[in-house]
Amino acid sequence: MTTRLAAAWPAFLLAAAALFAAGPALAATAVSASGPDVAVSQAGNYPARPNSYGNFSVSWTSVGTADTTGVTHLTVDLPPGLRTGGALMYSTPYDYTFSQTVSPDGRHLEATFRGTRVPGRGDFMKVQVSSGAATPSGVIRATVANRDDVNPANNVSTYTVNGPQRPAGTPDRPAVTAIGTATGPGTGGTAVTLTGTGLDDGFVLFGNDRSAKASCTDTQCTATTPGGSGSVPVTVVTPGGAADAPEEFTYTGPPPAPPAAPVVTGLNVRGGPARGGTSVYVLGTGLAGG
Repeated sequence: MTTRLAAAWPAFLLAAAALFAAGPALAATAVSASGPDVAVSQAGNYPARPNSYGNFSVSWTSVGTADTTGVTHLTVDLPPGLRTGGALMYSTPYDYTFSQTVSPDGRHLEATFRGTRVPGRGDFMKVQVSSGAATPSGVIRATVANRDDVNPANNVSTYTVNGPQRPAGTPDRPAVTAIGTATGPGTGGTAVTLTGTGLDDGFVLFGNDRSAKASCTDTQCTATTPGGSGSVPVTVVTPGGAADAPEEFTYTGPPPAPPAAPVVTGLNVRGGPARGGTSVYVLGTGLAGG
């Protein structure tokens, strides 16, 4: 297997930074909080005409008094007439993991970011957008959520295409009132239904591990358990906060076998300038997810 370490592209990053600084935006306002606090904002060139293209940056920044750790979940929702094929992640250094999914209609993007961020540290992804035959209108909504976030007031950012801008507002706090299934094999794969309120834009944690699959509406989340052992809390995390299910999930039987340790057998390049920027291929086995 071959894993490529992406090179830093200074000119491209500068262009992306300029894009982030330009264009209309509604940035989240930081509110003083004691603890981890992540804020979301957006800015860029939004498609304003029929059959046009644009892109905008969704940024999230640790603005609290403590490190932001664990899973940070982001969503982007587009109004009718706009669609995206996905986002490009530019933040360096590459001390994080990032994954995303896009709905079949191209109007809903979900991204998962995992990395430790000290106060003041920020990241951004650039969302590519296109419009259809009609003049686009409506609200682009971006959200951020982290289990330890103490301040939900800056977790939603909105931009109205071809219309007046309005404050994004603070999302409601979630509540989980019931869990449908509370036991399953340690190998994972159990479907679990969680019932409550304010669960939309959420994701589900079993202990510290994110659900293998999850889908949330305002009143219900359906999630698939990851592998695990023992009894663990089940938590729904939304832009409005985190809520535990009234009952823990108990794993029965052994957990899945750990993945094989990675083995590096060689590099295609063994040197480069001190300023960085050299593209390197790392060869070996067991490198997936690295």
